[in-house]
Amino acid sequence: MSGFDDLLFSSKRRRFLTREVTIGDIVLGGNNPLRIQSMTSTDTNNIAVTVGQCIKLADAGCELVRITAQGEREAQNLQLIKDQLRIKGYQIPLIADIHFNPKAAEIAARIVEKVRINPGNYSERMAGENFEFTDQEYGLELERIAERIAPLLAICKQYGTAIRIGSNHGSLGKRIMSHYGDTPQGMVESALEFARICDAAGFRNLVLSMKSSNVRIMVHATRLLVHRMIQENLDFPIHLGVTEAGDGEDGIIKSAAGIGALLEDGIGDTIRVSLTGDPIKEIPVAREIVRRYSFTISHDYIAASELDPYPAVIDPFSYRKRESIAVGKIGGNRPVQVITGEKEAACLKDEKNSDAGTLSEDDLAKTFITRGSAREMRLATLDLLRNNDHRPLLLKNTYSSEHLLEFQVNAAIDFGALLIDGLGDAIWPDDPNMEAESVNNTAFGILQATRARITRTEFIACPSCGRTLFDIESTLDKIKTVTGHLKGLKIAVMGCIVNGPGEMADADYGYVGAGKGRITLYKGREVIRRNIPENEAIPALIELIKQSGDWK
Repeated sequence: MSGFDDLLFSSKRRRFLTREVTIGDIVLGGNNPLRIQSMTSTDTNNIAVTVGQCIKLADAGCELVRITAQGEREAQNLQLIKDQLRIKGYQIPLIADIHFNPKAAEIAARIVEKVRINPGNYSERMAGENFEFTDQEYGLELERIAERIAPLLAICKQYGTAIRIGSNHGSLGKRIMSHYGDTPQGMVESALEFARICDAAGFRNLVLSMKSSNVRIMVHATRLLVHRMIQENLDFPIHLGVTEAGDGEDGIIKSAAGIGALLEDGIGDTIRVSLTGDPIKEIPVAREIVRRYSFTISHDYIAASELDPYPAVIDPFSYRKRESIAVGKIGGNRPVQVITGEKEAACLKDEKNSDAGTLSEDDLAKTFITRGSAREMRLATLDLLRNNDHRPLLLKNTYSSEHLLEFQVNAAIDFGALLIDGLGDAIWPDDPNMEAESVNNTAFGILQATRARITRTEFIACPSCGRTLFDIESTLDKIKTVTGHLKGLKIAVMGCIVNGPGEMADADYGYVGAGKGRITLYKGREVIRRNIPENEAIPALIELIKQSGDWK
């Protein structure tokens, strides 16, 4: 085997070996354990409330806390927040989340242990939607970026501050868009440009991330990032997270599927589960994911130099459904099915949990059934892929979970890891400790999260932060109540105009905070109505969907 096969299809769990990066008292990467982080949802100008939420996160098991610093005042307030935490005996490292403002980054870098910048926001903005860059102009812009980031790098070197370069699908700069479009390739190149600048300047206390609300794009972009780092002999630690995952069961399953698929590949050094509402809810989910991956010094590591970066069995950087023949109600052109029940000839169920046909004994003989964890199921499919065997693939695993969250996380990782790669014509999760309805809902949630089969409205929603000027959690609930029947539609509920338009990326409709008590509505990436009073915004969203012909 070669390339990503060494990670995806190894009989042993292998981990991509990254360099160590120091963030306060925490060491990230190398043979250190996975680190859990979150982000405050408070106003950074409210020192007491922000300190209180940091303490709650730390007590819940969070190891790093990110705080928005959208302006110079908020950046300066980080010192007051840090001082209060230290007085109360909390040494948890703080991360400043920076948008648009290099000066805020430079202030924060003297205070906190890490700053996060988005390369698409840090680079120069050019007028016009279709600006074309010649090779010379492209190179000159890179030189200007290096000049603009040089003061921040100098400060970070002086103070021992780490940096995360976070590329977000949907918020790439126009220069990158002109060459790569809004693609995983563009996301990776956007981050690597900055990484090369940092590396050339001798600054290597760097972490990289590829974020998207689309689980497939997040996984493909992160794998591609590792592939490119292998080619360039780079080894920066990787932060994993599905951005704007939403709330409740959907957010949990979406996060576990995306983060878990990469951890199954041996990729990832720190994770953030992004759920709408109180960030304390994120920590139990993150801990449940991390519990499955006990990376220690005795772990089987794989260094960049050991990997031939070319896949042999599947393409890990783009989605293609494995071709299969139709047998009974599975395979062929049928959507991925959900099977529930005790016997091998169990009924196939549709999203309403009604019978949709059965697998006969003859059908079972023509079906390839694999059982176990994601790694065990992947290994079992290897001969199927190598021999061009087109029998339909049924994925099954039986759990004995102590609680629903444990079942949701493990099932999302096991089945999601294969579905993201186009492997699987039917899934069969089973857990005698869980209610049948919970098993069925989780199964369809996994299909929805991985976009293997769409049976619901998809809600893309940010977790909220100090930039948010309305109650996202209650607003999302109201929007779900009135639009939850619109199967296949993607609706984004975003807290602010800073990240919202970019991070909702491929949503069909967007409900975005534009200021205190004001909402802007989008159709795709086009602004339709600006600054609507909040009490009129949900009816206006419904009317927009109706006018566009998407209401049912």
